[in-house]
Amino acid sequence: MPSKSSKHLSHLGDDELLLEFQNSGDLAILGVLYKRYMHLIFGICFKYLKNKADCEDAVMQIFEKLIKDVPRFKIDNFKSWLHVTTRNFCLMQIRAQKNKEGITDSIENMEFSLPTHHNNESSIEGDLVAMEKCIEKLIPEQQQCVNLFFLQERSYRQIVEIAGYELKKVKSYIQNGKRNIKICLEKKGE
Repeated sequence: MPSKSSKHLSHLGDDELLLEFQNSGDLAILGVLYKRYMHLIFGICFKYLKNKADCEDAVMQIFEKLIKDVPRFKIDNFKSWLHVTTRNFCLMQIRAQKNKEGITDSIENMEFSLPTHHNNESSIEGDLVAMEKCIEKLIPEQQQCVNLFFLQERSYRQIVEIAGYELKKVKSYIQNGKRNIKICLEKKGE
């Protein structure tokens, strides 16, 4: 049984709800926060998955993913973080579907810039999926810093404030993370 009523919780801001959830582990609190953005999550899923039933499944699976992920990360802006998490989840679903169909994407000379031609959208998505998989293989510190720097476009100083690492450590985690992703992508291309 939730420790606080949903009515009381609905008046709290995102940051307050995050803190309440992280302190108590009460899924009802996370549910209130998640419900605020379900329409956004469904919209992002529909953009990528293009199937209502798949999107409905994804919305539920993303909530389950948040139960594990929210306590692991220091989240500065829940809405932005949730957007990135949702997009990454959808890209992983697309990749899994392509693998089931026996389609493989080749990744050549890719670092962090991708081609911008619209006729290469499926190739770009394949590249993004591969990059996301490589990011997931990084140690947690590198993963957090790379996500904040490249995906959320945070400055070194902002990352120091968010993650609590020293500036030298942040730069090191980003540099080593970038190198490890590049190595991972090169291995997939061979």
